[in-house]
Amino acid sequence: MDSKTTIETNPPRYRTFREFYPFYLSEHRNPICRRLHFLGSTLALVCLALLIASGNPWWLLAGIVAGYGFAWVGHFAFEKNRPASFRQPLFSFFGDWVMYKDMLTGRIRF
Repeated sequence: MDSKTTIETNPPRYRTFREFYPFYLSEHRNPICRRLHFLGSTLALVCLALLIASGNPWWLLAGIVAGYGFAWVGHFAFEKNRPASFRQPLFSFFGDWVMYKDMLTGRIRF
């Protein structure tokens, strides 16, 4: 088995978010994928606000579906890769919000 096959079947496990974030960004090179992440995260925040305002727990489910749904479409349809949330869910969740902030502040292009 060559090293390329090993890397693809056994992706590295990152010990810190600082190590993980450059990898996370490399998985989001396509601008449409990034835009879909931004849209899904924005909708998730709207759903969170509606959950707080209404107390209706269905908004929590709607927020999760919106956030991950848009992101996964971006990965499968545009990046043609497997979402990092399948491999490192906690770091990926943090990465979504750091990338959201970086896009909002102009550090990363839409």
